[in-house]
Amino acid sequence: MLDQGAPPHDNRPTASSAPGAGARLMRRKPVERLVAEGGQGEGGSLRRSLGLWQLTMISIGATLGTGIFVVLGEAVPKAGPAVTLSFVIAGLTALFSALSYAELAGTIPVSGSSYSYAYATMGELIAWVCGWCLVLEYGVSVAAVAVGWGEYLNELLDGTIGVTIPAALSAPPGDGGVFNLPALIVVLLAMAFLMGGARESARANTIMVMVKIGALVLFCAIGVQGLRSGNYENFMPLGMAGVSAAGATLFFSYIGFDAASTAGEEAKNAQRDLPRAILLSLVVVTALYVLVAAVAVGAKPWEDFTDSEAALAQIMREVTGQTFWGTLLAFCAVIAIASVVLTVLYGQTRILFAMSRDGLVPKVFARVHPKTGTPRANTLIVSLFCGVLAAAIPLGQLADATSIGTLFAFALVNVAVVVLRRTRPEMPRTFRVPLSPILPALGFGFCVWMMGSLSTVTWVVFGVWMAVGLVFYFLYGYRRSRLAAPAAPETK
Repeated sequence: MLDQGAPPHDNRPTASSAPGAGARLMRRKPVERLVAEGGQGEGGSLRRSLGLWQLTMISIGATLGTGIFVVLGEAVPKAGPAVTLSFVIAGLTALFSALSYAELAGTIPVSGSSYSYAYATMGELIAWVCGWCLVLEYGVSVAAVAVGWGEYLNELLDGTIGVTIPAALSAPPGDGGVFNLPALIVVLLAMAFLMGGARESARANTIMVMVKIGALVLFCAIGVQGLRSGNYENFMPLGMAGVSAAGATLFFSYIGFDAASTAGEEAKNAQRDLPRAILLSLVVVTALYVLVAAVAVGAKPWEDFTDSEAALAQIMREVTGQTFWGTLLAFCAVIAIASVVLTVLYGQTRILFAMSRDGLVPKVFARVHPKTGTPRANTLIVSLFCGVLAAAIPLGQLADATSIGTLFAFALVNVAVVVLRRTRPEMPRTFRVPLSPILPALGFGFCVWMMGSLSTVTWVVFGVWMAVGLVFYFLYGYRRSRLAAPAAPETK
């Protein structure tokens, strides 16, 4: 019963009834509230304009290209020809998590991805940790891919006009340069597309995805002519430890499949289309990754992969003895990698949008422009941050930092799907993970195993990142969370 003596419009908890600190940290956001708030931002709403095709292209755009065009040169020296097996292991790890993502995306179709899933199942503190990992996953991966874009841009310039950007302006400190200008430029170009609106960005991304698929098919058709059986003989020169280490690095290249889940509030039929887009994109990407990796290590001895971020273009030149094909592939790669930057940057802004709406990060990230229906201020801030990061930090460090953030978030998603099955079994689900909880448990185990394969330096960076995140949460998010006083009127 209501207290008749209480003020009629003040439903805020009193000092005696307010939950304790521990209860607030574990407080969950109801699924119904998450869905009801979908699309709502400060001063406007996101527009629902994306169908299954666009969502699938977003996932493929965010995934396909990163591992093959950029990180392959980093992974081959770790595993040798068995890098193909590394791709399979990373793909299986992604598949287990993708099944959990598909179920949760169809049940909770909102923009926050695994952050929102954790909020609904494991409480605010775990949700914050997951969201902070996603900031690392998406934000740093934008920077990492942008670094690789600059390498292929140099390949293209060298093959067309015979000049390259000086090392001082095309490499970060530590890699022989001062400032990676191309990496900054591609991030700013992606920002310009995103400012125009989700539909317009999706159209541009679809064109770029078609170009990159065509480029990889072309590489396989030409690269197979240079296959040498001897290149496969010492298949696993560094043992299973090398395969595992390469797989952990290559997992970075699978992060894009969950990009569709960040578009939940801009999808026309999110509950139906999100699970399909996630699974379809992962199947297409894994098949292409394994095929291209097999051709690459067959056409070039693994010892000759020297951490090159433009390995495929170099192989094309070596196989044909002509610069034309390598230059053509470099041109396609410039377009292809730009689409990864575009879609991953999109995902980052939508995750911060959801966290801002919940009060855990400043409101500026949830402000929606009334004309374009996009979070413009959010996009500007994130783009500048990622651009500067890309210009200043070497690729290898960025890739490993992204992998550990991704694996941690995916591990939490596998837990979340089991928790929601137990706490809300009656909820309608457009997709259900088969053999649950066995497959989610396998997904969790694979993620933990691959995290253990990463270097000590990566773990130290991750630990520092999480410590900074927890400090920010307790100084800002803990006090400003909308769930702290759910019925209190908001102040601007």
